[in-house]
Amino acid sequence: MKAVITVVGKDMVGILARVSAACAEMNANVLEVTQSILDGYFCMVMVVDISKVDDGVEGLDSKLKSEVPDMVVHVMHEDIFNSMHRI
Repeated sequence: MKAVITVVGKDMVGILARVSAACAEMNANVLEVTQSILDGYFCMVMVVDISKVDDGVEGLDSKLKSEVPDMVVHVMHEDIFNSMHRI
C-alpha cells in the first residue's frame, strides 16, 4: 500500500527533515520524493509505503500536519489518487 503526500508553503529550514522524521515515526517508508523551491515557496511530492502504518492514512495526515503546521499538507491513498487521475 502506498500514499501520495504533498507539502506546499513558504520555504523555511528543515521542512523535508521534519516530514521525513514524522514518516519514520509512523512507520511510513519514503519510496520517492521530489521537491523544488518556486519563488520562495517549498513544493514537495512524496510517495510512501504505508503498509506498516498503524494509524492509516488519517493518522499519518494528522501527524504531518502537526509537524509542519504552516504548510499545506495532503496525504492521499494511492488507490484514491489513481482513481482521481484516471481518464
